[in-house]
Amino acid sequence: MYNVQKYGAKSNGKTDSSKAFLSAWAAACGSTSPATIYVPPGRYLVRSAYFYGQTCHNKAINIRIDGTLLAPSDYNVNGNAGNWIKFERVSGVSIYGGTLDGQGSGLWACKNSGKSCPKGCTTLAFYNSNNIVISGLTSQNSQMFHILLDGCHNAKLQGVKVTAPVNSPNTDGIHLQLSSSITILNSHIGTGDDCVSIGPGSSDLWIENIACGPGHGISIGSLGWDLEEPGVQNMTVKTATFTGTENGLRVKTWARHSNGFVKDVLFQHAIMNNVQNPIIIDQNYCPNHKNCPEQGSSLKISGITYQDIHGTSATEVAVKFDCSKKYPCDGIKMQDVNLSYKDHPANASCVNAEGRAFGLEKPNSCL
Repeated sequence: MYNVQKYGAKSNGKTDSSKAFLSAWAAACGSTSPATIYVPPGRYLVRSAYFYGQTCHNKAINIRIDGTLLAPSDYNVNGNAGNWIKFERVSGVSIYGGTLDGQGSGLWACKNSGKSCPKGCTTLAFYNSNNIVISGLTSQNSQMFHILLDGCHNAKLQGVKVTAPVNSPNTDGIHLQLSSSITILNSHIGTGDDCVSIGPGSSDLWIENIACGPGHGISIGSLGWDLEEPGVQNMTVKTATFTGTENGLRVKTWARHSNGFVKDVLFQHAIMNNVQNPIIIDQNYCPNHKNCPEQGSSLKISGITYQDIHGTSATEVAVKFDCSKKYPCDGIKMQDVNLSYKDHPANASCVNAEGRAFGLEKPNSCL
């Protein structure tokens, strides 16, 4: 057991404990037998911590957190650093429990005021890593993304709680890109951006039992900004509840030339509670409606299934497929989709979308 306090960490929330965390990591990495890094109860100020695995002899490091890690409240300290807590090229790291507090409110206020501000940093990031577990972790008030997996294989996130207010910009709950064999289970995410966002090059994803709200929903994308871009495929989202969100189940691509794609996606058993866009494919994505690319998307979307989607829409059009004119969406299937707006069946809008619908009240479908 490598207790961070033995390496000098102070639980007063004021003394920078970064070096103590890195020292405990170095000691655990030096061990050839499974090791546990322990963070006792208390509040630990951590300016930043980057954990590298290239020289690690250990492929089984548990990090058990009974306390809270605090980022610096001054956003200029880490605002342009990219990440606050970063793991790179690690294998077999498991994080259990704990709270990560990004103290991002000052940066959000700066951004929302229109001033020039740092971009902000991600709270917890894993790069090019394998066999990762994140269990029972709470991430709150991140400057930007809460949890990022980039270039990772075989990760399981379960019992994760993400909280940030609805007006916190770019605070995606969990963002995946260039990653495969990722499972996200039994998690509650409320934030100012996507609850879960799926970037290019993601495959074999299983997302189940998610409560999302506030936020922008579960989104594939945005995709298609780059010409050469790996696709998204083989993804299941099962048993999700969306409450007061901007979107429910969303696919978004820029109207640009791209050889990316989305295929073989199942959205199953979702409940919508007053969601603005419960089901949406937007291939003309342009969030600020400024300098929008109008080339038309060449990113192909196919094989998307919506099954057992119920609840209420906050707008009249609950199902919106705005697909590419060049490469229409095809293989869209809708089964048992029943969404209402003000106690009446909600409407649907389809542009350049092909597929079939069955078991639906007619206004819910335009296929």
